[in-house]
Amino acid sequence: MNGSERVIDYEAEYNNRALVPEHPAIIEGWARDAARYREEAVCALATAYELGERTVYDLFLPESGMPARGPLGLFIHGGYWQALDRSFFSHMARGANAHGVPVAVASYTLCPQVRVGDIIEEMRRLAGHLWERYRRPVVAYGHSAGGHLAASLLATDWGSRGLPRRLVPAGLAISGVFDLQPLIGTSINEKLRLDRKEAIDVSPIAFAAPAGTHLIAAVGGGESSEFIRQSRVIADIWARGGVETELDIRGQDNHFTVIGPLADPDSDLTHRLVTMARSIC
Repeated sequence: MNGSERVIDYEAEYNNRALVPEHPAIIEGWARDAARYREEAVCALATAYELGERTVYDLFLPESGMPARGPLGLFIHGGYWQALDRSFFSHMARGANAHGVPVAVASYTLCPQVRVGDIIEEMRRLAGHLWERYRRPVVAYGHSAGGHLAASLLATDWGSRGLPRRLVPAGLAISGVFDLQPLIGTSINEKLRLDRKEAIDVSPIAFAAPAGTHLIAAVGGGESSEFIRQSRVIADIWARGGVETELDIRGQDNHFTVIGPLADPDSDLTHRLVTMARSIC
């Protein structure tokens, strides 16, 4: 190794809870705000898309109900594919709902009960379920592991599954992990159980770029250098493959505060999501 090379401490770079000591209070706030929104929103809770205990979603509608046309938002939570569920994130539908966009907020089976590739497949089956039920294209948006899953939906060959080729034509991936190889030597991998081949197989940067789609890769400016790099890399690689990509480095937000604007109908992040949704109508 020459003197100009930097040894990256992947354990430190990807341990968001250690990087943000105040995360317990933030997560408690998510649960509180989500519960409040479920009480006030027009919603249908706990619809199954598979037979598993966690394969359910909540649908949140605009005050006027389901619009006559337009896309359906799908919010996918994070937690490194091994923690949390939809109940922490109901309010992530608030901003889009206020602009007339219905949103499904989903749970999925967690590692180590399943593998990351199985979770990708669950999300693909959910998107298919949403099409069969509502006949609307899906705008996928998600945080952390959910950002990875949103990108995976954009890169899916829907036509080979007997579904519209542009079922998921646009997505917003917030603080996503698009190359899973750096996680192999970290404690995160204790439940993921990834080896090198599997890590590559489930990494969106290794998927064929879904030409003709639109991806916004957003990340907090206060996040680790690795998280910022992950968003830069997917935006660059997919742009060269014909995807309309945007890199949005957001102020000094950390990994936990960066999604807060989605609950605000007037935030710039909500407006970017809604503009993206309207562009596919």
